[in-house]
Amino acid sequence: MRDSAKAVTGSSRRTILKFTAALAAGCALPAFHRRAFAQPASIKVGFPVPLTGPYGSEAADQVRCAQLAIEDFNKAGGLNGRLAELLVRDDKLNAAEAVTRTLELIEKDKVDMIVGSLSGAVLLAVNEACKARGVPYNGLSISDRINEAKDFGPTTYHEGLAPHLSVGALGRYAFAGSSKKVAYLIADYEFGYEMRRAFQSVAEQTGAQTVAEIKHPLGMQDFSSLFPKIISAKPDVLCVLNFGRDQLNVLKQASEFGLKERMSIVVGALSTTQRIAGGADAYAGVIGASNYYWAAETKFASAKAFNAAYAAKYKGGVPSDYGSYGYGGVRSMLELARKAGGVGAAALADAASTGFKFDLYKGPQEIRACDHQSIQAVFILKSKAEAEMKGPNDTFEIVSIVQGDESKLRSCAELGHKA
Repeated sequence: MRDSAKAVTGSSRRTILKFTAALAAGCALPAFHRRAFAQPASIKVGFPVPLTGPYGSEAADQVRCAQLAIEDFNKAGGLNGRLAELLVRDDKLNAAEAVTRTLELIEKDKVDMIVGSLSGAVLLAVNEACKARGVPYNGLSISDRINEAKDFGPTTYHEGLAPHLSVGALGRYAFAGSSKKVAYLIADYEFGYEMRRAFQSVAEQTGAQTVAEIKHPLGMQDFSSLFPKIISAKPDVLCVLNFGRDQLNVLKQASEFGLKERMSIVVGALSTTQRIAGGADAYAGVIGASNYYWAAETKFASAKAFNAAYAAKYKGGVPSDYGSYGYGGVRSMLELARKAGGVGAAALADAASTGFKFDLYKGPQEIRACDHQSIQAVFILKSKAEAEMKGPNDTFEIVSIVQGDESKLRSCAELGHKA
């Protein structure tokens, strides 16, 4: 018995030594042993955004904030042992390029979900590509159209503000009081059209009168030729419905032309990065809507934590509004996956259909079941003059925080969804 035991023990010892050597080599293990010791596959999040082009500064901060979302999710344990990773691609603010990069992420990199886009046209193109391949997509651009039944699909999610929510809140603030005469300067593409439609809806509610409506092409440099027509219409309010460098150029030239002395200027989407680039003088007194402003930390614990994490990771500074979309868009999808117990498109849709509420960076949010729209707070901001600023990041005053609710969105029936 002792000899038999000694033989077995020696055999076991030799087996253990061989197994240990194979493990150290990393490649000599049989397939079943490799599977037993393999780490769970990561959750891959594709992130196509326009790193080059007129929205490059906004996109760069979206990447920073999206990476922060990945790290926060991983620190919380990931999902069933799976950690997340971010795969960034430059869509160059071009729909065809965005689709190419999206297909690359889906077919080559095998991503589990896509988050991104900073243009309405790009948003819709990426959504179509993801719908066709059954890959969940969370859009970050401002849009109502992506929620419409003809464009929406079970894989569609929308973290970006819906214009009827953001512009509705802004219009009710800007058009308050006696009936206002309103002129519109509209970027001649999807973003401008959606903003105009939302303003028209609130104008009808408040009795505001349209006195001028002027379109301009994307990337226009000189707006001064358009100002005489605006002035001759004698509006009380000028609504500037563009973004990025176009918005910056309009406001700089409007200040030089003296438009601010003749009318109030309202912008449909007010961006921190463009305000910093344009300077205090160009933006002083301008009112606009935003999805986020860092001073929200005085109102929401989640905003305070988000700001602190951003400052710690990036050695100071504050997250921008469009940057925060990157955080919210990525983190909300990962948290939805945590609720669903997996990243499959059907599981995510089922989890969303039963109600998904969260508070990640700006106070309470909720995904509406019928169109997967994120219902969230809208910040009405007024740009400060340089003399009012207490530091380089003190760019805006929060004049109102309008909590989102379903009544402020286009209804599910209006969007074409069945009850």
